[in-house]
Amino acid sequence: QVHLVEFGGGLVQTGGSLRLFCAASGRPFNDYAMAWFRQAPGKEREWVAAIDDEGTRPKYTESVKGRFTISRDNVKGAVYLQMDSLKPEDTAVYYCNNYRSPWSWGQGTQVTVSS
Repeated sequence: QVHLVEFGGGLVQTGGSLRLFCAASGRPFNDYAMAWFRQAPGKEREWVAAIDDEGTRPKYTESVKGRFTISRDNVKGAVYLQMDSLKPEDTAVYYCNNYRSPWSWGQGTQVTVSS
């Protein structure tokens, strides 16, 4: 059983930055590609960014390319999402999880970008 905890969200103005953190416990996650997902009000959860188990091949959904950066620290069991140049359409609850076979979802962290 993997327990995921996300934090670092908040309220920022358009153009601002936030850094999200995800801590995984319960089993080693070093062998798995990890990802950040988000769910906006009234919309389905969508994939935002992913990174392979070694942290060398990040990839992003088109809408966040050049603005978001995903990284991981396998020693600490953590995954990060640096979000810059935030836009109101980035407003959502953000979650981290196994990229290919999601485990149980954590509670996520709310990101709100005001215009």
